[in-house]
Amino acid sequence: MLLLALDTATPAVTVALHDGATVVAASSQVDARRHGELLLPAVDRVLAEAGLRLDAVTGIVVGVGPGPYTGLRVGLMTADTFALALGVPAYGLCTLDGLAYAADVEGPFVVATDARRKEVYWARYADPRTRVSEPAVDRPADLDLGGLPAVGAGALLYPDTFPDARAPEHVSAAALASLAVEKLAAGEELAAPRPLYLRRPDAQVPKNYKVVTPK
Repeated sequence: MLLLALDTATPAVTVALHDGATVVAASSQVDARRHGELLLPAVDRVLAEAGLRLDAVTGIVVGVGPGPYTGLRVGLMTADTFALALGVPAYGLCTLDGLAYAADVEGPFVVATDARRKEVYWARYADPRTRVSEPAVDRPADLDLGGLPAVGAGALLYPDTFPDARAPEHVSAAALASLAVEKLAAGEELAAPRPLYLRRPDAQVPKNYKVVTPK
């Protein structure tokens, strides 16, 4: 097994290789505006660090969000392209689950990422491996979480709602890969990568747009 994991659903452009036993190489850069520019060089970098070629990969793992439309599509399209070119399966995992998996928290907690527009993408967890609510997007002021510990950049941005905010701030592909390996080893069937947007893209067709048909 050699899984190539990547995620572009948050400002982090993160890539990792996992051989089924351990993470053999990883790279993470935080830049919310350069996902498309940074992702492929990061893939090249982790392959070079591991001394491997892309055709050694046996599966692709990608974070499916929730996240902003443009950044999320970069990772998903890259994962689909690699899987098709290599003839290997592609697996989708919730980005929030990757953050939870890397959290050093005992007992219930919350994962929250920055959704912009003064909102957060969030979900509740019973433990780092068990999500107990569907991902949602809300204004922090509208949430009543009872002071639960929280991880993620969204939690750090809104201390009034998340008074016990902790690391990690961004998801890591290393955590996503490790979570995927654990699930596959347990016989779980991982879903195909499909984007989890939770809200419509910013770009909309104007209401008064007129369709012009050729004569």
